[in-house]
Amino acid sequence: MNPVFTIVAPVFNECEILPELHRRISAVMESLGETWELILVDDGSSDGSSEKIRELAAQDPHVKPLIFARNFGHQIAATAGLDYSSGDAVVIIDSDLQDPPEVIAELVAKWREGYEVVYAVRAEREGESWFKLFTASLFYRLIFRITDVKIPLDTGDFRLMDRKVVNVMNSMRERDRFLRGMSAWVGFRQIGVPYKRAARFAGSTKYPFKKMLRLALNAITGFSYFPLQLATWIGFAAAGLSMIFIPVVVIERLMGRQEFLGQATTLVMVLFLGGVQLICLGILGEYIGRIYDEVKGRPLYIVREAPEKRKDITQ
Repeated sequence: MNPVFTIVAPVFNECEILPELHRRISAVMESLGETWELILVDDGSSDGSSEKIRELAAQDPHVKPLIFARNFGHQIAATAGLDYSSGDAVVIIDSDLQDPPEVIAELVAKWREGYEVVYAVRAEREGESWFKLFTASLFYRLIFRITDVKIPLDTGDFRLMDRKVVNVMNSMRERDRFLRGMSAWVGFRQIGVPYKRAARFAGSTKYPFKKMLRLALNAITGFSYFPLQLATWIGFAAAGLSMIFIPVVVIERLMGRQEFLGQATTLVMVLFLGGVQLICLGILGEYIGRIYDEVKGRPLYIVREAPEKRKDITQ
């Protein structure tokens, strides 16, 4: 029999946190009185997390180890958890305990009211620097304004999704994934639940600025043509400036003024236009690179060890 709930927790070098994560999730799920499973997706950890996951699985049949052959990234790890999930409702939660497992009960309550996507909204954030808070706020608002899908503000991947939503998500096999955008794109009845995001229980962040920037690029290129449109606007602006500048130079030369004599002005304009062209080529390159990755048709991830998949689901 398939469980009612599946909890998916991507893991990357979180060995010291896993026992506490398991304890708190177990306490919450047992209080709900329904069958459940916990899929711990080891994303190529090197600190003994794989062994700890197997140890927890040996102690508790609710725990299902899903071990990657190497590191594929957080979004791919969460995707693998969705692929192997069996529950009628699936919760994605970070393994660092910044997303309190106790909030799962609130997500479940909204699901039981008939909502099919229940996302957790970060009303407060503990233990984060002003720079992280500023860039996160800027990121969410930028994505909200320029993407074609209205992704809820201040939400991460911590959410509950009904089985019908998970099935649709599993059919979307793009490589540069942005799960919170994908779950907004699919539609269905959605609602947010505010919560207070805690500081890390232990260890250091696995999402430094470089990874956050990559995630932002995936969000923008996956859900918006804005960068391509921006390149077009810059081109028109540069052409417009040149159209204005040409008659000004001609008039100045006819009047015998010296402001635009020599090579300095020409050099500045060539450098400016060259820079604009390189920026536009870089934007095109980002999109073309993603097309190249897609057409290769490689699998999203390789597993070393995995539980059985739900039998009535085709992917």
